[in-house]
Amino acid sequence: MERISAAMRIDEILDMDDGVRRILLKHGLNCAGCPGAVSERLSEAASGHGIELGLLLQELNQYVEQREKQPSENTAKE
Repeated sequence: MERISAAMRIDEILDMDDGVRRILLKHGLNCAGCPGAVSERLSEAASGHGIELGLLLQELNQYVEQREKQPSENTAKE
């Protein structure tokens, strides 16, 4: 997975993994199914909802980094 940036569209972020959706929800962004998700950038969504962008990005990217460190299910079975 790539790092999440403020310039990424919400739908791109949602397509990465179900875990990022949970983080967005935790921060007050119920973006799944929102028509704005296909055009709105993370920075715009955070600003529009009064969310601290830096904290959100930090948590999203920590999650992404942890996911990358976990062995895949196929690797674990070998």
